[in-house]
Amino acid sequence: MIKDMYKDAIRTLNTLQTNASFLEQVKRERGDPQAQLEAMRGFLERSGLKVEDLDQLNIIHVTGTKGKGSACAFTECILRSYGLKTGFYSSPHLVQVRERIRINGQPISRELFSKYFWLVYNRLEETKDPAHGSMPAYFRFLTIMAFHVFLQEKVDLAVVEVGIGGAYDCTNIIRAPVVCGVSSLGIDHTSILGDTMEKIAWQKGGIFKPGVPAFTVAQPERPLEVLRDRAQERECPLYLCPELDDFEDHDALELGLAGSHQRGNAALALQLARTWLQRRSCWGLGELKEMPSSTVLAGRPVPLAPAFQPTDAMIQGLRDTEWLGRTQVLPHGPVTWYLDGAHTTSSIQACVRWFRQAALGQDKPHDGSEVRVLLFNATGDRDTAALLKLLLPCHFDYAVFCPNFTQVTSVTSNADQQNFNVTVENALTRCLENQQTWTRLLEEKGGQDPWLPAPLRVGGLLQPAPSRGTLLLVPPSPRPLNSPSLVFPCLAQALRWVAQGRDPHLAAPVGAHPHPAASSGAVLLREAAAIRVLVTGSLHLVGGALRLLDPTLSQ
Repeated sequence: MIKDMYKDAIRTLNTLQTNASFLEQVKRERGDPQAQLEAMRGFLERSGLKVEDLDQLNIIHVTGTKGKGSACAFTECILRSYGLKTGFYSSPHLVQVRERIRINGQPISRELFSKYFWLVYNRLEETKDPAHGSMPAYFRFLTIMAFHVFLQEKVDLAVVEVGIGGAYDCTNIIRAPVVCGVSSLGIDHTSILGDTMEKIAWQKGGIFKPGVPAFTVAQPERPLEVLRDRAQERECPLYLCPELDDFEDHDALELGLAGSHQRGNAALALQLARTWLQRRSCWGLGELKEMPSSTVLAGRPVPLAPAFQPTDAMIQGLRDTEWLGRTQVLPHGPVTWYLDGAHTTSSIQACVRWFRQAALGQDKPHDGSEVRVLLFNATGDRDTAALLKLLLPCHFDYAVFCPNFTQVTSVTSNADQQNFNVTVENALTRCLENQQTWTRLLEEKGGQDPWLPAPLRVGGLLQPAPSRGTLLLVPPSPRPLNSPSLVFPCLAQALRWVAQGRDPHLAAPVGAHPHPAASSGAVLLREAAAIRVLVTGSLHLVGGALRLLDPTLSQ
């Protein structure tokens, strides 16, 4: 019964997704962003809540281009370590939509999800009239639903991650958060937020509220000045977080999330958590450290917040933080999967640093036979060439490109990961374009690396390989035997080819594939002592891979 109600809820929720053609129309028209916030307030009221009701949630509101999810995860885990009942709203989900709405760090149950989904959905249905005929789109609906969950389940606080931007994001109906945070800024979602760091900083600073303290990590000079100006115009006290080093005395703080780039997110989380505790008059804040007065304002557009001695609860929270699909390692026998949802140039740079340290720091197999594979996809308006170029130094033996669909039929089979914003044809065309880009980058680099094959020529339309089932999509032009890049129509086939039956969670690939690159590569993969696979470029790709590699996440 519960299972059916949950499935029906997910199917109904998916009807609220903006489909790809409508999304394009929205981008073209863009409309009045202020009117979008007004519409969100209207939906909230039709669902039975007023904006003032959200003040009870003691919200920590966090934006940023990269690291905002990780900073939220650290913050939530620290405050949960104090024995507080936490709510956490984030996006996107990786495997199941329930991951977006968490209580005490755990996705809400199917039962709770169904209960609140139908509560909100039915109220919105009942309040339709000629003036308010519409339903909120997918993300708006889930945001409203999260507020209902957190209020009725009586959380002590809610950590709310912004969806896109800040100023006009639907989470920005929040009037009175306890504290706000801005993680590292970069270029992303340019068609919506603007194409410069300054424009993006302006959008992010839109979450600042009068009298509510806000913290940011180190940013480039001009975007930091934009944040400062936004804070001043909104009468918001803005502070710069010290480096994590300043919180460490003798021992380095142990972080549950790997990668040096997580240190900035952890420092932001410490400030957000401490300020929340302070403003809610809680005990156990951590002793402030003495700081030379010169460091506070020395040539900075934004004053530096004082560092402090982290409490035991803070230390434990940082250590216990888990965040799926970010610098995550899954060792499955001879195959080790390295998963990171990086999808901007700076997050890919951080991902490469982490992967080289994590994977290439491992002991080489005694016989030296290690195969490195890149599994990549990128979506939206991202500059794929720039991202792929940053991945070249990892010296992959193979690059595999596939859409974010888990199965060829998964357009209908897995409701939690359905995405009507992407058509199958577009997704596969994008993969072939990514493959061409990779090939071109290798050609340009070809003179330097003896392991690279002869230059490849890729062209023509999608052609399913003439075998039992369409295992691989290949361009019509002939390709050399040692071609380092392949395109698969779905994740399941890509993962199976990479693992060659050597990962206990994956079936062996079905049938021999006629394409020479696939068969010669299969021999190498079957015989290698170690296979190291980096899955990156898209959080949705990582989510699909996780669903196949760790079936428990779907339960």
